[in-house]
Amino acid sequence: MKEDKKSVIITDGGKKATNRRDFIKSAAAVGGTAILGAPMIANAKAKSQTWKIQTTWDAGTTGYTLFEEWCNGFAEKSNGELKVKPFAAKSVAADNNALFEAVKTGVLQGMNPFTLYWAGKIPATVFLSSYPAGPDQPSQWDTMFYGLGMLEMARKIYAKQGLVYVGPIHHDANIIHSKKPLNSLKDFDGLKLRVPGGMVSEVFQAFGASTVSIPGSDIFPALEKGTIDAADYVGPAVNWDLGFGQVTNNIMFGPPGMMSIYQAVDVMDLTVNQRAWNRLSPAMKSMVEEQVKSYSLKHYTTIQKRNVDALVKFKDSGSVVNRLSAEDVAEWRRKAIPIWYKWANKDADSKAVFKLQLDYMTNDIMGYLTPEDLKGHSLK
Repeated sequence: MKEDKKSVIITDGGKKATNRRDFIKSAAAVGGTAILGAPMIANAKAKSQTWKIQTTWDAGTTGYTLFEEWCNGFAEKSNGELKVKPFAAKSVAADNNALFEAVKTGVLQGMNPFTLYWAGKIPATVFLSSYPAGPDQPSQWDTMFYGLGMLEMARKIYAKQGLVYVGPIHHDANIIHSKKPLNSLKDFDGLKLRVPGGMVSEVFQAFGASTVSIPGSDIFPALEKGTIDAADYVGPAVNWDLGFGQVTNNIMFGPPGMMSIYQAVDVMDLTVNQRAWNRLSPAMKSMVEEQVKSYSLKHYTTIQKRNVDALVKFKDSGSVVNRLSAEDVAEWRRKAIPIWYKWANKDADSKAVFKLQLDYMTNDIMGYLTPEDLKGHSLK
């Protein structure tokens, strides 16, 4: 009788696994990895647990669809040892402050926020995500987190709050939708603008904008009522889902090749309650860490593809893309640098993270900054 080739898998150890369950057992025995980026964990003695994780994404958006799919895959990838129940924005915790506290206290086991939302609670988080005129490529952030030690720094900072920063999740470059054209930094003078707060808000204020921080789900009604003139949020894909094209007709980008000069690599993360993390086996902790890395890539690349499609929809519906100039970028950086140092000097953690980034940006590998750029500024 011939073997069914479709049901036979040769493991790294050379053993034949004739079905899915045998394959899981064989892979575990040789330390193998089952599916691309998805280690299968088989531990009959481990107690199954369920995590409730709330994201910042609103239900029905591209971001939430990806998040929900990722969470629902944990049960199979862990062989039932870890199940993850996803919740959209405001489902359990009504706002960002409530979300932070819900994870600290264990009402939720985890969260998937935009990292810089905690600038008021943890100042160093402004440097754990994209900031005005800072590193502007996803690869640079991966290098800092996974190559230069920034992940270990982040975990020590979050541990003080009873939290575990599992890892960064790349999202997108942020853009601004407005009711009137924004063709230069001068156009921000007197503008009522929604931005996430922290360092980003302060740099826009330096150009005369009146800023307010409101959740993504509240942006549409604020634009519709005229409470604000313009709003920063994420990229075209999610902003189209939220209906921004119905209440604005202008989109601001940076110069050609640069979508955003203020948040070029908006980083999200997975953060979990320390007690929930401690209940995981070492193998399961490693699996979750690897899942964050693989999800970051999938999330980022899927969003970029959908951005291309969504921008066509925006333009077809009447939106016009306005671009800032290279001169605007230089002036933006000039105003941003003093604000970098202001935030870096808030506490020792902020200073340590920023120093890592400063060394990287002044290194000829990046060459983003010169001694002249930093003249007159120092870390306390």
